[in-house]
Amino acid sequence: MYRPLIRTVTLGVAEPHPIPEAVVEEKALLVRRAEAAFRAAGYEVQTVRLSTRSVFADLAGRTPSDIVSYAHRLQTVLDGVGIGYCSLGPADAADPAFPLHTLDTVGDLLIGAEALSCTVRTGTLRHGVRSEASGPVARIVRRLAEETDQGLGNFRFAMVACVDPGGPFFPAAHHDGPSSLTVGLQGAGIVAEALREVGRLDPAAITRRVGRALSQHAAPVVGIAERICEETGPAYGGIDLSPAPAGDDSIAAAMELCLPGPLGGPGTMAVTAALTEAIRSTGLTTCGYNGVMLPVMEDTRLAQRWHEGTVDAQQLLACSAVCGTGLDTVPLPGDTPEEEIAGLLTDVAAMAVRLGKPLSARLFPVPGKKAGDRTTFSSPYLVNTTLRR
Repeated sequence: MYRPLIRTVTLGVAEPHPIPEAVVEEKALLVRRAEAAFRAAGYEVQTVRLSTRSVFADLAGRTPSDIVSYAHRLQTVLDGVGIGYCSLGPADAADPAFPLHTLDTVGDLLIGAEALSCTVRTGTLRHGVRSEASGPVARIVRRLAEETDQGLGNFRFAMVACVDPGGPFFPAAHHDGPSSLTVGLQGAGIVAEALREVGRLDPAAITRRVGRALSQHAAPVVGIAERICEETGPAYGGIDLSPAPAGDDSIAAAMELCLPGPLGGPGTMAVTAALTEAIRSTGLTTCGYNGVMLPVMEDTRLAQRWHEGTVDAQQLLACSAVCGTGLDTVPLPGDTPEEEIAGLLTDVAAMAVRLGKPLSARLFPVPGKKAGDRTTFSSPYLVNTTLRR
């Protein structure tokens, strides 16, 4: 039986910041034990990750320099236990009481701390959209582009809106409550396998076939995760069935099996909606986005369609209305005005709040390059494409 790659096993850490070194060591052992159980069952596990409470909330009484110093010490501890991914949660800029001038801390924290991820939340159902936060977030995006190697700091940062705690996918993952274990699959291959059997633009058939395929492939993963939790203590927090792509394991190519033309053309919205309905029809305990992911530079076919111009940021945002994750790994020319970046961020937050759904924006302006140039990222997780306005 085909076994999908497990993109992440993520352990949510209940303890507040500052997290003692002994707790980090304990959690690292636990998540590695979970990894070993999946590998013993024949699954490849790409990453194991820790997701924490918001460092910005837990250490709200500390100075920005204290928060940064603590985070960089935590990086050293993570290095020592072999954990390469740790999310420190959102700075809650949607709250009118949050001081926006302190957002500079986010850039200071991420620069030089390769294991750490965090986000800024600019929209919630309670507070609505705090549009004046988009400018400072855009400055963080630009700073990470300019001050981290190849701008890859933006891989570990996003603007989020209406994203609840408890999801496994980074950088949006954060935690609240008792410790829990969640799982995220690299599920594009499952969708492709199902859509080859459908082969036409038939939303009802797409939903039925993909729903069955996801249930068939995810149920054994859930069973293992539940057993691990019974044996080790954390609660089982669910599985995010968002069909994450990776390079040639492409969700865009899968969707095109049922489209009359390239992704971005007629039928794209219908297929996106049908897949989302399928993802949410399994009856399994789920968490996180649980929708279609369309990350431009993590998907070879999607990067190609971006290059060709059949897909752009506004089309991706439109698809998010019937459920994607927002704007993910979107490349931008280095001379994109800060106000334009802020506008995209505000668009994403506005849609999330208006529709009451989790969305995020992970943008990659490329210093020194303009529209028409090719990106030259060396990361194995990114597919290079053409910069477009």
